[in-house]
Amino acid sequence: MPALRIISVSGFMIAAVVFAAGCASSTPQSRIDANRGAYAEYPPEVRRFIREGRVDVGFTAEMAEMALGRPGRKLSRQEADNETSEIWIYYRNRPRVSVGMAVGSGGYTGSSTGISMSTTPDPDMESMRLILQDGHVTAIETVTR
Repeated sequence: MPALRIISVSGFMIAAVVFAAGCASSTPQSRIDANRGAYAEYPPEVRRFIREGRVDVGFTAEMAEMALGRPGRKLSRQEADNETSEIWIYYRNRPRVSVGMAVGSGGYTGSSTGISMSTTPDPDMESMRLILQDGHVTAIETVTR
């Protein structure tokens, strides 16, 4: 009977991981749907860029986040002339799946299995940097490979 429970729990874990991975993904359309009022106020060219998941110099932080999602990392930069800017770093996320098994002993002997999936950024997979000053994109840096 315990073996059946382990299989059942493992099956549930696989389904939960797949479901969570699907829910965690954010698309331009899902971000537009969540911010429909703001999106409707943007000029047609800006709306087109957002739908395509692209940004342009002059975009506000809100527009950039609607187009690309939240950055994987944010940095703050201070220039010699005391100007400050914010740097948003985006990564190419790749799902990673790992499987593990543990066997324990003690009062009860048993085993368990687990599967995990993550879409954590891989620092070697940086794809884009946005430079923002006063809440607007002033420069876009892309990584060419």
